[in-house]
Amino acid sequence: MTLAFKGARQDVKEEKKNCHLNERRFASFERSFRLPESVDIDKIEANFKSGVLRVTLPKTAEAQKAEKKITVKAA
Repeated sequence: MTLAFKGARQDVKEEKKNCHLNERRFASFERSFRLPESVDIDKIEANFKSGVLRVTLPKTAEAQKAEKKITVKAA
């Protein structure tokens, strides 16, 4: 399964005293990520707030059960 993002940004500025300035910038982007099999695709959520896109990819119940303990040795 692949998760793809696509978007565009357009800025328009009009500033300065006694002068009319019109500046435009446009940028588009596209990203895609291959999802691991441990992601529950039915529970994926995305929220956009204050210019930040947060995507939550919860694990399946089987993946949450898998636990691995690693012993840390001091040198």
